[in-house]
Amino acid sequence: MSYTRIDNRTNDQIRETKITPNFAPYAEGSALIEVGNTKVICTATVEERVPPFLRNKGIGWVTAEYAMLPRATHTRTNRETLRPSGRTQEIQRLIGRSLRAVVDTKLLGERQIFIDCDVLQADGGTRCASITGACVALGLAVKKMLQTGKLKKNPLISEVAAVSVGIVEQTPILDLCYEEDSNAEVDMNIVCTGAGKFIEIQGTAERAPFNREQMNQMLELAEVGMTQLFSLQRAALVG
Repeated sequence: MSYTRIDNRTNDQIRETKITPNFAPYAEGSALIEVGNTKVICTATVEERVPPFLRNKGIGWVTAEYAMLPRATHTRTNRETLRPSGRTQEIQRLIGRSLRAVVDTKLLGERQIFIDCDVLQADGGTRCASITGACVALGLAVKKMLQTGKLKKNPLISEVAAVSVGIVEQTPILDLCYEEDSNAEVDMNIVCTGAGKFIEIQGTAERAPFNREQMNQMLELAEVGMTQLFSLQRAALVG
């Protein structure tokens, strides 16, 4: 069965993606990432302190918060000013885990890098865009600390990026927009390092179970997308 995507992309094609570094001038590192119609601003703030559980241990920490503007979607979403929803908590923990997986926290010293990911516009894949953009914001903040002498050695072990894959009308596809995601039989988010190692695979059979062959097809599609995302990240960090 053939499947024609709503934006006429091929099944192994990511949406048009753009990363604008240093988008927020006051942050130590920042990036605006645009993945199709999904737009997320990511900022990195360096704090000369660590959470209480890490005090006097000589290591640093990287953590993240995620939020969506009320009209990032077609209908207004209430601000989560007091208590983040379960979805929001899950996403910000995922972002934090993904970034910490590529950071040598011993080289950070006793300081924390706080990543904020704010969704300006959502059309599917906001968590994946957040991770990919957050890596650039983090990299720029580290670059600044190296230039100013706050860090003697780069604590970043590798890049990290994320992309969605799924099965729609029995067809494996890469980088789902909202309409594709909402109609997918299988929805999966994959987080990888620049060295090709997996950090997290979140896969769910929304409508129909999937087999090993389909799993492998989706992983291969993700690899295609990751290669392009890593190239965009590296270009943003150099620019």
